[in-house]
Amino acid sequence: MKKLTITTISLFALALALPLAAKDKALPRQPSAKKAKVYLLSPRDGKTYKGKVRIRFGLIGMGVCPATLAGPDGKPLPFTGHHHLLLDAKAMPPMNAPLAASETLLHFGMGQTETTLDLKPGTHTLQLIFADWLHLPHDPPLVSKKITITVK
Repeated sequence: MKKLTITTISLFALALALPLAAKDKALPRQPSAKKAKVYLLSPRDGKTYKGKVRIRFGLIGMGVCPATLAGPDGKPLPFTGHHHLLLDAKAMPPMNAPLAASETLLHFGMGQTETTLDLKPGTHTLQLIFADWLHLPHDPPLVSKKITITVK
């Protein structure tokens, strides 16, 4: 039930943001901290894995928090956000609009720092994007290096 509630609240926040983005063409983006970096701790680029793959997210210079977390003033906490995983994405999503969840863009809005995926056998690409409470990438965007793995 807790997961559903947080997801519902995140979707509500996103629903509020989308009309603003359409009207103003761009939402105000939260700044990223200087020297902040997002990266994949695991899996390792170029490696082959059997079965389920544990994916661990790394972040330096900023904090991870749930998409719904705000400070006492009701505004998003500065220099915080949550992870989004691009899985076999053909293109990078726009960095000036909320990231829309899909089969190739997975949201971790509860502040998760890892996941385990049951990937089909074959070659897969993974890449992280760090975004704020509205799923909007920071300015400048924090995007990890894209890695490629093989699953047997």
